[in-house]
Amino acid sequence: MLELLTSGLAVVFAPKMFLLIVFAVFLGTLFGALPGVSATMAVALGIPFTYRMDAVSAITFLVAIYCASITGGGMTAILFKIPGVPSSAPTTYDGFPMAQRGEAGKALGMQLICSAIGGMFAALGMLLLSPQLTQAALSFGPSELFAISFMGLSILTSLETDNICRTIISGLIGLVLACIGLDPLLGVPRLTFGTRFLISGIEMIPVLIGFFAVTEVLKQTQKRSKLDALGDEKKMQTVMPSLKEMLSVKWTVIRCSIVGTVIGILPGAGATIASFLCYSMEQKMSKHPEKFGTGILEGIAAPEAGNNAATGGSMVPLLSLGIPGGNAAAILMSALVLKGVTMGPLLLVNQPQFLSATFASMLVSNIVMVFAAIVIAKIFVQVLKIPYSILGPTIIMLAAIGAFATKNTAVDVILMAFAGLLGFVFVSCKLNSSAMILGLVLGLICESNLRRAYTLISGATFWESTFNLISRPVTGLVLLVCLVVLFNPVIKPLLAKRKKRA
Repeated sequence: MLELLTSGLAVVFAPKMFLLIVFAVFLGTLFGALPGVSATMAVALGIPFTYRMDAVSAITFLVAIYCASITGGGMTAILFKIPGVPSSAPTTYDGFPMAQRGEAGKALGMQLICSAIGGMFAALGMLLLSPQLTQAALSFGPSELFAISFMGLSILTSLETDNICRTIISGLIGLVLACIGLDPLLGVPRLTFGTRFLISGIEMIPVLIGFFAVTEVLKQTQKRSKLDALGDEKKMQTVMPSLKEMLSVKWTVIRCSIVGTVIGILPGAGATIASFLCYSMEQKMSKHPEKFGTGILEGIAAPEAGNNAATGGSMVPLLSLGIPGGNAAAILMSALVLKGVTMGPLLLVNQPQFLSATFASMLVSNIVMVFAAIVIAKIFVQVLKIPYSILGPTIIMLAAIGAFATKNTAVDVILMAFAGLLGFVFVSCKLNSSAMILGLVLGLICESNLRRAYTLISGATFWESTFNLISRPVTGLVLLVCLVVLFNPVIKPLLAKRKKRA
C-alpha cells in the first residue's frame, strides 16, 4: 500500500505533471460551471490535450478534469440556480435561496469544502477497498439496480410536503417524457410522433438548461432589473465555513461520502443518482426536514459530498475490471484504449501505477480545486452586479450555446426553449419542476432495469415473477425502504391528527 501511495505521489508531483493537474483543475472547474457542459463532455473535451502524454499521465490529467467539473457545476447552481452539471441540480434547492439572502459566499465555501472532503474520501476508499467493493457491485443485477433507482423516485412525496398531489403529477410527467425515444429492450420508437428528431429520446442537458436557466430568466424578468442575490460585496465573497458550521454537518458529509462512493461503483448509477439520494436521505434523517429547500447548509453539504464521492466510486470497477461505472468513466476508458492499454482485472496486477496515479490525482485535485474554485467564483460573483437586462440575455445566449454543443444540432436548442417555456408553465401552475426532472432522469433507468429483471427472473405468472423479484434480499430490503419513504409524508400527518384527537 505504501509503495502504491509513493509511486502515485511521485507521478503527480513531478513538476510538469503537477502543472498539468493545476491546469486540468482550472479547466474542469470552468467546464463544470458553464451551463450545458456535463462532466462527461468536460472529460471528452480534455482528451485532445492527452494525445502526446503517456497512459499514466493521461488518466491523471483526465481524472483531475472529471473531479473539478463536478465541483464547478455547483457554483452556478448556487449563484444562478443553473446546475452546470446534472448532478448539481439538488444543490440549487438550498444554494440559490442562500444566495438570494446574500449568503452566496457562505454557500460557496460549504460547497467547496464538502466537495473536497467527498472526493478525497472516495479516493481513499478506491485505494483501500477497490477489489472488495467491485466484487460486491458485480453481485448486483438489474433487480437491485431498479430498486436503487426507484429509491430516488420515492423522494417525490418529500420534495414538497404541502403539495404532494401536484408533485406526484409533475413526477409522472417526467416519467412520460422519459418514455420518448427507442424502447430500451425492443428498439421500437415510442411517442416520437413520426419525427426522427425524437428517436434518440429527450436529451437531458438541453432540458435541464431550459428548466433551470431559461425558466429562471423568465421568472426574473417579472421582478427587478438585477438578480435577487445582490448584497454586500463582502457577503458575496467565498467564505470558508467556520469550525462550528463544519461540525454541524459532519455526519451529513460522512454519510453522503459513503453513500456516494457506493452508488458511484454501481455501473450506470453515477453522480446524479448519488446527489439526489443523498439529499433525500438527509432530508429524511434531519430533525428539521421542513427547512430543506429554504437555504440551509445541510442541503448543500449532502448533494455535493455525494456527487463528488461518486467520482471516486466510478473508478473502482473501471480500474479493477474494465467496467466503466458511468459515462465519464467510459470516456476515460476510451482514452486509455487509444493509448494501447488493455482494461481488465490484470491491469492492476501488471500495472498497479494506474491505481496509484488515479488515487494521487484525485487527492491532489480535490485540494487544488478549492483554491482554483475560489478564484473562479470571484469572477462569477462579479457577474451578479450586472443589470439583469444585460445578464438575462447573456445567460440565454450561453445556455443556447451549451444546448447546441450537446450534439451540434439546432434541435437541442429548440428542445431547450420548449423546456424553458414548460418550466415557466410549471412555475405558474405551482407544479414541481424538480419532481419532473427527477422523473425524467430516473425514468428510463428504472424501466430498463425492471424489464431486464423480469426477463431474467423466470416465473409461470406475472405474480410469481414479481414474488421472485422482491424475494431477492437486497431488492426486497431497498424496496421496503422505498415504500416507507414514499408513504411517510402521507401517513405521518394522519397519525399526528389521530393522536391529537385521542
